[in-house]
Amino acid sequence: MAAAPSATSVHDFTVKGVQDASGKDVDLSTYKGKVLLIVNVASQCGLTNSNYTELSQLYEKYKVQGFEILAFPCNQFGGQEPGSNEEIVQFACTRFKAEYPIFDKVDVNGNNAAPLYKYLKSNKGGLFGDSIKWNFSKFLVDKEGRVVDRYAPTTSPLSIEKDIKKLLGSS
Repeated sequence: MAAAPSATSVHDFTVKGVQDASGKDVDLSTYKGKVLLIVNVASQCGLTNSNYTELSQLYEKYKVQGFEILAFPCNQFGGQEPGSNEEIVQFACTRFKAEYPIFDKVDVNGNNAAPLYKYLKSNKGGLFGDSIKWNFSKFLVDKEGRVVDRYAPTTSPLSIEKDIKKLLGSS
């Protein structure tokens, strides 16, 4: 995962794809003009069922209007994402019908945190400063790639719908 030395938006980053991109680099500038919800996901968390279910509902409802969910598996919280990238994609797509992109497993905290996550946290600190608290922390990004909000792991994805609609310009 790489970024320009002085990233000014999420669009300045390149991440490692898994689903559809089969390990190839994905330039996030391809998402210019789209509203993004960037989420660190895990398949064995107490929040997994509700979050994956609601994320899929939001994606289905708003993808045609220019909404994308970018899912980044992370195993830093209680070892709740132990699987390989292939197992993670299989789980999310089969069990929860996830159609949005799932990327390479990353660290979101610490020295090895993915550059994208360092950028997200520096733009929207949370309750615990820059650290991500747990699985399913969510960052809402506008069409220009600016981080506009951050939501706690326990925040229901459906409760973010009004913010997504506002950024999409729909009522």
